[in-house]
Amino acid sequence: MKRNHRSLAAWKKAIELVEAVYSATRSFPREEMFGLTSQMRRAAVSVPANIAEGAARAGSKELVQFLNIAAASLSELDTHIEIATRIGFLCNDTLARQVDEVSGILLGLIAAVKRRA
Repeated sequence: MKRNHRSLAAWKKAIELVEAVYSATRSFPREEMFGLTSQMRRAAVSVPANIAEGAARAGSKELVQFLNIAAASLSELDTHIEIATRIGFLCNDTLARQVDEVSGILLGLIAAVKRRA
């Protein structure tokens, strides 16, 4: 069964999250370019990338595997956001709310795929 990742709400919201992470990390100190900035960006990019890769796979089992990897990257990003907030690089919870939104959609998608399989 062929899936079009661009039609998935989880992928669309994850792309929006990537944009928000890049925007938020532009103001981080320059010395963090290869530290927290890079880690947050890589974790964020990993989410829609894994959703897309899973959607391109042939079976539901593989899709769920990649969706779980995306969820793990989302948890990693959530931790980076918490650290950035605690050390004063971020001062609002917009990113955290977006992570929660993507997480809910992603977990719903995982459950739906498992039910169909």
